[in-house]
Amino acid sequence: MVSFSSTHNRHIPVMLMETIDNLKIKDNGIYIDGTLGLGGHSEAILQKIDKGLLIGIDRDKDSISFAKKRLLPNENFKFFNDSYKNLKSILKELKLESVDGILLDLGLSSFQLEDNKRGFSHKFQSSLDMRFDKNSTNNTAEKIVNQNDLKELTKIFKEYGEERHAYKIAKKIKDLNDKVDVLAITSVVDQVTPFKYRLKTYSRIFQALRIATNDELNHLKFFLDNFIDLLSPQGRIVVISYHSIEDRIVKHKFKDLKHKKKINLIYKKPLIPSKEEVGLNKRARSAKMRVGEKIG
Repeated sequence: MVSFSSTHNRHIPVMLMETIDNLKIKDNGIYIDGTLGLGGHSEAILQKIDKGLLIGIDRDKDSISFAKKRLLPNENFKFFNDSYKNLKSILKELKLESVDGILLDLGLSSFQLEDNKRGFSHKFQSSLDMRFDKNSTNNTAEKIVNQNDLKELTKIFKEYGEERHAYKIAKKIKDLNDKVDVLAITSVVDQVTPFKYRLKTYSRIFQALRIATNDELNHLKFFLDNFIDLLSPQGRIVVISYHSIEDRIVKHKFKDLKHKKKINLIYKKPLIPSKEEVGLNKRARSAKMRVGEKIG
């Protein structure tokens, strides 16, 4: 298990200045950090509100624990171990009808990647768990591999990982006869992929398995279909994505809402991190930020 102090020291929230600027934070506003992680963005938001409220949401209980150590005590902050897709029920519990700003940072947190027992990273030999909520009854990545046939596993790698060798990799994994862990997956990639392309292929395959395990795209789509009714007039939504699948979903939904005259798009194209930020934090290199403001 990764310690709080070691992870906290390395944790750099992605596009922090751009996030704070684009949320247009009011001192007495109500804001949502729908992907709390280690609380880096939340920490900065809290510095901007005195009479307001910040609601932090994360499916990972370890994230909640880390963030509590970082941010409590604070009367302006409430935590929920839940999915951001359930924002409506969370606000109902708090007897709130709307909020002034919503942030989603859809990337994995550094401590998830560095935990050598959860299977998120190809760098550590472990079982293939990959669940955000370790106490959930959802399938682990290992079960996703074992319970899906060759056709479905190929589809997962192709659609969620955009992997060109999806069939070859899926075929060799199924030939393992259910004996799958991190090392087994990386070994298969090594057999199929030339050395200079392996790191990217590892990333695509692990990304695909993680998305399937946590049903991430359906959580995102459900949220995007419903958030507009929970956002106050002139309220801002900021979404940071890290791969083209998520970014396309956000882009198309924002465009649809713009066409329906429900939001204004603050930027025609997504913001990307500066070269200086990418130099300091490699995790930021694929980030894209899209921002909308509710009309009304």
